[in-house]
Amino acid sequence: MPSDHHKPPRQIGGELVIPILAVGFTIYFFSTIWNSPWTAQVSAFIVGGILLLVCAIFFVRAGIWLVRGEGTLGVGNLFTMDDIHTGRIGLLLTTIAYVMFIDTLGFTLMTFLFLAASMLILAKGKNAGFITMISAAMALTGWAVFIWAFDTRFPRGWFETTMKAILANG
Repeated sequence: MPSDHHKPPRQIGGELVIPILAVGFTIYFFSTIWNSPWTAQVSAFIVGGILLLVCAIFFVRAGIWLVRGEGTLGVGNLFTMDDIHTGRIGLLLTTIAYVMFIDTLGFTLMTFLFLAASMLILAKGKNAGFITMISAAMALTGWAVFIWAFDTRFPRGWFETTMKAILANG
C-alpha cells in the first residue's frame, strides 16, 4: 500500500532500462577479456563488479518500492518533452554516433567530437571555446595513455595514423 495516498506511485520501469543494459554490457565485457593480460582482467573485474553492485542495490531498492506499492513498472516517463529540453535526446544521438563512427574516424577524433558535442549539449551551447579545449585535452590524454603509451587495440583513424608517422620520424 502506498505510504502517501496523494502521491501516485513512481514509474520505475523506465528507470530500470539503463541498469538492465549495464548488467548486460558488463556480462558481455567480462566475456571479452579472457585473453587479456591479468592486470587488465583484474581492473575490468573491479570496475565491472562495482557497476554490478550498484545495479544490484538499485534493483533491490526498486523491488522494495514495488512491494510497498510506491512504484510501478510503468514506462510512461521513459520519453517526455523534457528529454528534448534537457538534451537527453541529443546525448543519446551523440552516443549512437560515437559507436557508429569510431571505427571510421578513430578513437581520438571521435572521442573529441563526442566529448565536445555532449558538453555543448549539456551547457546549452555556452562556453564553446572552453569546452573545445577541455574536450581536446581529454581526447589527447586518452590517445597518449591508451594508444601511444600502452598500444591498446582502440580504433585507429586519421589522427592516430598521422601521429604514428610523426613520432616514427621524430
